[in-house]
Amino acid sequence: ISHIESLLQPPFRANCFNWVLGHILSSRALVLQKLGSPPPWQAQTKRYERGSAPLTVESTDVIDFITLLKWLGESQKQLSTALKALSDEQLSTPQSAEAGSTTLGEWLMFLAWHESYHSGQTEQLRQLAGKDDSVIA
Repeated sequence: ISHIESLLQPPFRANCFNWVLGHILSSRALVLQKLGSPPPWQAQTKRYERGSAPLTVESTDVIDFITLLKWLGESQKQLSTALKALSDEQLSTPQSAEAGSTTLGEWLMFLAWHESYHSGQTEQLRQLAGKDDSVIA
């Protein structure tokens, strides 16, 4: 997927690939911050938070798609390290979340579901960009 292809808007109410990937990173930044390991790119992904305006090829505040992919890889390593370090006691710690009171473990499970939801959108966005290949063989 090229940067320009990542900005293609579906012909229905949905976000482009660039926004979806940036949104996943924005959510991961929240998790990493909560786990004491905020990523250096956290401030830059605020543009991709829930409710933000759609991105287009005319948008001037877009992060390059290749940079987003790089950060995705870096965040995966950070997440893996931070999550492995959590104890059962920490996972049971009460948290205040958008949906109300929950534990850290429950909040992390919701964000894992949230990420899988948006990850699923990328298959259709690849098709929109003309990538008619088999991602999973």
